[in-house]
Amino acid sequence: MMVAVVLISAAVLLTAYRTYGSLLVKLLRLNPHATTPAYTLRDDVDYSPLNRGPLLNQHFSAIAAAGPIVGPILAGAAFGWLPAMLWILIGSIFIGGVHDFTALIASVRHQGKSIAEVVRENMSQRAFILFLTFIWLALVYIIVAFTDITAASFIGQQELESGEIVTGAGIASSSLMYLALPIMMGLLMRYAGLSNMWATIIFLPLIGVAIYAGQQFPFDVAAIIKSFSPEMTEAQASGAAHVTWDVALLLYCALASVAPLWLLLQPRGELGGYFLFIALGAGAIGLIAGGRPVELPAFSGWTSLKGDTLAPMLFITIACGACSGFHSLIASGTTSKQLRSEMDAKPVGYGSMLLEAMVAIVSLCCVMALAPDHALVKNPQPNFIYALGIGSFLEAINIPPAIGVSFALMAFSTFVYDTLDVCTRLGRFIIQELTGIQGSAGRWLGTIVTTGAPMFFVFQATTDATGRRIPVWRTFWELFGASNQLLAAITLLGVTVWLWRTRQAVWVWFVTGIPMVLMSVMSIWALICIILKHFKGGITANPVPWIAILLVALAAMMLVEGIIVIFGRRPIGPQSPLPEPA
Repeated sequence: MMVAVVLISAAVLLTAYRTYGSLLVKLLRLNPHATTPAYTLRDDVDYSPLNRGPLLNQHFSAIAAAGPIVGPILAGAAFGWLPAMLWILIGSIFIGGVHDFTALIASVRHQGKSIAEVVRENMSQRAFILFLTFIWLALVYIIVAFTDITAASFIGQQELESGEIVTGAGIASSSLMYLALPIMMGLLMRYAGLSNMWATIIFLPLIGVAIYAGQQFPFDVAAIIKSFSPEMTEAQASGAAHVTWDVALLLYCALASVAPLWLLLQPRGELGGYFLFIALGAGAIGLIAGGRPVELPAFSGWTSLKGDTLAPMLFITIACGACSGFHSLIASGTTSKQLRSEMDAKPVGYGSMLLEAMVAIVSLCCVMALAPDHALVKNPQPNFIYALGIGSFLEAINIPPAIGVSFALMAFSTFVYDTLDVCTRLGRFIIQELTGIQGSAGRWLGTIVTTGAPMFFVFQATTDATGRRIPVWRTFWELFGASNQLLAAITLLGVTVWLWRTRQAVWVWFVTGIPMVLMSVMSIWALICIILKHFKGGITANPVPWIAILLVALAAMMLVEGIIVIFGRRPIGPQSPLPEPA
């Protein structure tokens, strides 16, 4: 059955790429002869043309973080695998893919400027400030959620059915080795003249060495903490280790956000892109070869065990993999400045979103293999569900379970690293834009503020009704999902305004308008549910509902700005029209 899910999903996504993707090319009038900003503004620092293949790798590795793993697993466990699969397929084809594709083209048609600058040119300065503020808040939640769930992978251990043990400390060691590899790769390429091809041939296999070596030489922070404080219980030491890794990861984000691109971001993006494709391919091959049965119900009901309703929570639990506002920041922040030809926007913008949907489908299959009464379904730990699932799939092709699980956990961490430092770098840019402080002072101020806010949140401990500590990532996941989807809605609003003002074509309302309305309704509805849930017992000091109120207010003001512009009550600046058909 899982084989059928994978094959049918792949066929649907491929068909959508060839049909709806081609229709979008015609509607947006992509011109193979147009000169892109990568050439007109080329400085080989930010603007530099890159071939389609490497750019696809870089873009895919930047957008495919933990979201397409965590969201589908949580939604599948809560509502069943069928609603999750339908939202992944329909959402990625008609909403997420359109969002990414149009955001990329909008940026290219505005000299490679960010989506926020597109909003400023087509709406107003006030909308621009509101949008920047919203983006920065969304980036903070992404950093909090992904930092904490990655830290959770570095502690504890998992005993496999074979009796083998995979330790979080071993995964931590593998991750540290992995981070060292792109730095060495960048140094050799810059100072020793190592070509990109040979760098990939040499360093990609070394990731496999890091996966194996990590379990042989674990870096156990909990054990180190306990050696200094023997009176601590194992649970207390693990909790302290979790927070220690949170802090270490945020310090990494701070340093990575100010490091030269050639030293870390570019070589890691190259390695990470290939590793992501290997992880996706290995999971799919293992699924097809293994033929494991589906244990999870197709539909578990409209309400989850935690009391969440399918609508709107399904649509914000699965963000990445179906639709993600974060993608617009990557598309307009770095990818648009490297696009060699407008025709490359289809595989890079639309195709990458559909590839991410396949990552989400494979992740969903990992929870589909578990029975509804399984402990990991009742209390989902997505990183370990994903790792155990991929490990069992790879066992079908004779890869030892411990190696398969270590590979999957390492892949999970790899997905996150690419996103964490990109988010921190983008957050730094926004603080510099809002304050006007540039140079080294602006870089460090923006970095400190952008990493300082998540640092505050990872130290906040919340408990459930039984007094058990709730992981920080779980506390913020709903807020992250809702804000991420609302960011997608606002991006689609900006793109819709631009397309309507430049084209006055009815198709605009169907292609970008309806997705904008759907994402606005679901995300605002979800935020209101979050607010009501947290205020159910009275006024609370928990920052989550207060931030949700702020997000709703910012979104409402943005929507008002868009309505005013669309109905022509405010003049706007010079337009960047779509070219006429060749």
